[in-house]
Amino acid sequence: QVQLAESGGGLAQAGESLELSCAASGSIFSINVMGWYRQNPGKERELVATISSAGRRSYADSVKGRFNIVRDNAKVTVVLQMDALKMEDTAVYYCYAVQELAYGRKVDWWGQGTQVTVSP
Repeated sequence: QVQLAESGGGLAQAGESLELSCAASGSIFSINVMGWYRQNPGKERELVATISSAGRRSYADSVKGRFNIVRDNAKVTVVLQMDALKMEDTAVYYCYAVQELAYGRKVDWWGQGTQVTVSP
């Protein structure tokens, strides 16, 4: 079992910055991709940013140039730095991790979610 503990988030005004952190614990071996997704009520969960253990990053087009994802492989933590926030960034943000096991099996792990609200 892998537990993902999120922190950060909260309320910000448009144009401001927030930072989300996620720390993995438990059986944290072979965790490759970590990242963040977000979701609003009635909508599908969407990818925000991911980073592999090798440092390869991927971002949603809507956040490119504003968000930055960094990772500490030793501590198995991932941080999402969010700058120039927009109202449309308002959502519940979920930490995400992919654990690669034997025989090609992959397991997805999710955090409980943290609310980010951006006001005008």
